[in-house]
Amino acid sequence: MTRIFSGIKPTGHLTLGNYLGAVRRWAEVDQHRADALFSVVDLHALTVEHDPARVRRLSRQAATLMLAAGLDPALCTVFVQSHVDEHARLSYLLECTATDGELRRMIQYKEKSARAQLSGESVRFSLLSYPVLMAADILAYRTDEVPVGDDQTQHVELTRDLAVRFNQRYGRTFTVPRATRPPVAARVMDLQDPTSKMGKSHEAGAGIVYLLDDADVVRKKIMRAVTDSGREVEYDREAKPGVANLLEILAACGNGNPDELAGVYESYGALKRDTAEAVVELLRPLRERHAALAADPGYVDGVLKEGAERARGMARPVVDTAYRAVGLLPAG
Repeated sequence: MTRIFSGIKPTGHLTLGNYLGAVRRWAEVDQHRADALFSVVDLHALTVEHDPARVRRLSRQAATLMLAAGLDPALCTVFVQSHVDEHARLSYLLECTATDGELRRMIQYKEKSARAQLSGESVRFSLLSYPVLMAADILAYRTDEVPVGDDQTQHVELTRDLAVRFNQRYGRTFTVPRATRPPVAARVMDLQDPTSKMGKSHEAGAGIVYLLDDADVVRKKIMRAVTDSGREVEYDREAKPGVANLLEILAACGNGNPDELAGVYESYGALKRDTAEAVVELLRPLRERHAALAADPGYVDGVLKEGAERARGMARPVVDTAYRAVGLLPAG
């Protein structure tokens, strides 16, 4: 059976982009067709300055929202990354496999380290090694497919390179995974800056629809979305990124195809109103289920504990094999 691994960083409140680009597909498609693991990858949240209490709070919230979105513990494995030691164990072996040059070529490292330096912050080594830990997340489970957005494709390519290199040096140990992308709304853009991804860790939230925003807030953010010059509603990501973003969001809510939708609307205002209502209705049941789950933290804790035990059972034999392969003496 095909095995899937994907995760979400608890670096901010989950957004519409997280849901349309990843989590909804996990719930509606991936958990039903594959042996799927979905993780709150909390170790990745430590690559930048952070508030420990906030990381814990956001980790629980992310797990609760994943369950609210429809992930079923009877069908898939839901767990927190740091609860499974094999991620950190394997990461070091892969650091010994990766090279400094290929890590410094990672686009996200270049962008994030440049922003940190401009703001006078130091750049943590973990920001450079972040893709190696991501590779460990994937390879520990002999993953076949990794559902990712466009911004993570380069990291999956690095994971493939590391798996091939390790297998060539030390004998076949890892499955070489492949990236998969959803057909629509793989990269939902910020409503105030439609050339940038709708990121959950942005400081300004005016262009970001959070999954737990109430209906009035969602409507207000979408009605205030930046559009483009001219009046015609056209689906053109280059010439009209603001309109294209709204059309893709509306299409991803189940209302059709972006190109076809463009021909339906004669004004930006009508497009915004319909998009706002579609998003409100899309998120309504998710918010209701989240409220019910948040009122029963014992259930969420139980799911995460069971998920970590199941994940550990899958990862430990793989990582133990890798330790033996590189020449480390097995523990007595």
